Amino acid sequence: MVKEGNFVKFLGTAGARFVVMRQLRASGGMWFHLDGVQFLIDPGPGTLVRAASARPRLEPADLSAIILSHRHLDHSNDVNIMIEAMTNGGFKPKGLLLAPEDALEGEEPVVLRYLRPFLSRIEVMKEGGRYELPPITFETPIRHRHQVMTYGLNIHYSGGTISYIADTLFFPELTEHYRGDILIINTVRLKPNSPEGPEIMHLNLEDARRIIAEVKPKKAVLTHFGMTMIRAKPWELAEKLSRELGQEVISARDGMNLPLP
Repeated sequence: MVKEGNFVKFLGTAGARFVVMRQLRASGGMWFHLDGVQFLIDPGPGTLVRAASARPRLEPADLSAIILSHRHLDHSNDVNIMIEAMTNGGFKPKGLLLAPEDALEGEEPVVLRYLRPFLSRIEVMKEGGRYELPPITFETPIRHRHQVMTYGLNIHYSGGTISYIADTLFFPELTEHYRGDILIINTVRLKPNSPEGPEIMHLNLEDARRIIAEVKPKKAVLTHFGMTMIRAKPWELAEKLSRELGQEVISARDGMNLPLP
């Protein structure tokens, strides 16, 4: 039974393939409880296990929606088992699935077709989209710059707005479109791309600093860490950002329960 109040529980804070493969951090995504509605964002490997072992236990049957920012495995691996668990194996069809088009169609869809009738509805993310899960609304303001179709979210509820910046290469419009009171940023890398190296389409710590400084949220949360961030101790990096920017910045931990207004 989930406790009362608004919160997000981080079932995992792993980002990038090596941290996920070695499970140096868990990779279960984020479980939200807002205004009595529960939904799951980016169920990577181990989501079902992490939900079952949470204290208090998180019940998949209590979910009203599952959301994929994009189809990469560290964000979508457990989407099918979570659909099955949310709908009691299809015997109690319910719930919203919100995902980009290439997670559902094309050569490599990640959502199994036999499970789709278990859901009440499936909606395809689009740039500038707005989606209802009463009393919650979601917006996907802009497509991210990533290898596959990827979208962040602005989540509106009675306590304000929560913005989630999913995997992306930095571009200036990010700070214009994600202005939530709470700002969750996938911060995979410690340092920027090398000019001589390949273009890695993830945010780094300096990108996160720039975004937080411009947006000025009430609280910023760094998560989805790759190897370089973990080695640099993200909790210490977050504390340093807090001092430098004069704003509250925290580093998410596996299993962390963050109370929300």
